[in-house]
Amino acid sequence: MKIVELLRELGFNEQLLGSSTCVVSKLQTLTEKDVLKIREALAKYRHTRFMKSFSYHLPFGTKEAYVKEIMAADLDKRADLIRIFGFLMQTKVYLF
Repeated sequence: MKIVELLRELGFNEQLLGSSTCVVSKLQTLTEKDVLKIREALAKYRHTRFMKSFSYHLPFGTKEAYVKEIMAADLDKRADLIRIFGFLMQTKVYLF
């Protein structure tokens, strides 16, 4: 399942994914089963920006370290990753 579909299914508002407070409040209302679904979806979707958020000292992180950190991430870190995902899924329009 794609992250976008999962977030829609869990009741996240796509326009408010950039707001940390809205994402944190929504994450607090989720069950442990739903949180596990989010962790698994984030572990499957290994964008370089996500991997960089866990490995500050390396240009790109390793897959194994990323999956381990995703499964151990706290509420604020998960909210930060969802906020980053919201930014990445925006359609960018450039005027030249």
